[in-house]
Amino acid sequence: MAHSDDTNAQTASALITAEQLHRMLQGPRSVRLLDVRWTLAEPDGRGAYGHGHLPGAVYVDLETDLSVPGLPATEGRHPLPGIDELQSTARRLGIRQGDTVVAYDAWNNMGAARAWWLLRWAGLTDVRVLNGGIDAWTAADLPLEKGTVVPVVGDVELSSGHLPTVGMDDAAALAGEGTLIDSRAVERFRGESEPIDPRAGHIPGAVNVPAAEYLADGRFRDAEELRRVFAGAGAVPGALVGTYCGSGITAAHTALALHEIGIEASVFPGSWSQWSNHADRPAATGEN
Repeated sequence: MAHSDDTNAQTASALITAEQLHRMLQGPRSVRLLDVRWTLAEPDGRGAYGHGHLPGAVYVDLETDLSVPGLPATEGRHPLPGIDELQSTARRLGIRQGDTVVAYDAWNNMGAARAWWLLRWAGLTDVRVLNGGIDAWTAADLPLEKGTVVPVVGDVELSSGHLPTVGMDDAAALAGEGTLIDSRAVERFRGESEPIDPRAGHIPGAVNVPAAEYLADGRFRDAEELRRVFAGAGAVPGALVGTYCGSGITAAHTALALHEIGIEASVFPGSWSQWSNHADRPAATGEN
């Protein structure tokens, strides 16, 4: 089980409102905006980005910039990039040493949370997520721009392991020793439906907290509601907590929600897409 000794930025909120971001952009701080529009149904968000994005935002492809495509199914659907590859990507996106990075998307903060978690894992401490994404920005009557932004190449230095992760063995152990949260929909957790991965069910001992339970209108709920939702699953400050989902995207999203209430969760990047492709790994069904 890989854990981090980095305690910076563990208690401050990673979420930012549209109004807060607008004020930040007017100030002296160097801010890099990342547009991470992605959904399962439409993973390539370039078209939507080109039609309108936050001024100065650069497009980030979750499938190729924040994951490694083309690996065997036994590695999962969205394996983490290597640190050298991620550093090259971050520099291409224009991220410089000392930048504040703000990610946003157009679907429940999912893509933005992946960017937040991955960049934090790689050592950046000032990474935020625009809560509510581009819809929150336009609802505040703030402007968009069209076209493609090509930034000056950045100079950021990254290193791996600043947030904790687990592999298959440690995920199995965590389910017995602490709280392993499966953030997929209820029917997938119970094994009643599996539209994507080769086997239905969940990791034995995991508990189900669907992402929909801690979201409201595409935004993370407030801290009081987040505490209530996760406490019901045994996830409280000081507890051993891990997260997984279908392919590691919502697992990072859940880790962000937990961060907001002072819990640093370990993420299982391979998630069910990796676990279910290993025939020797058991699959539980039902509520438990």
